[in-house]
Amino acid sequence: MQTTATGPIASEITARLTQALDPTHLEVINDSGRHAGHSGDNGTGESHFTVVVESRAFAGRSRVDRQRLVNQALSDLLIDRVHALAIRARAPGE
Repeated sequence: MQTTATGPIASEITARLTQALDPTHLEVINDSGRHAGHSGDNGTGESHFTVVVESRAFAGRSRVDRQRLVNQALSDLLIDRVHALAIRARAPGE
């Protein structure tokens, strides 16, 4: 499994998604630098992320259901620590 987490929030995202989804591939990409000074930039350098996750848990599920699984795993982080999250979720072989 590949992972790109570096900061404390990115590491927490990685840990939670790993526990909840047992991914075969996971990338946690910090996009915060591209949003510096924009709405939602809290100055921590960890406010905007993209996750690319492949998991058997997504097999047979719709795109919306896949995103719900990711959002459930990260729910409290999304309330006050992460302003924006882009999700690319796929099942193995897709």
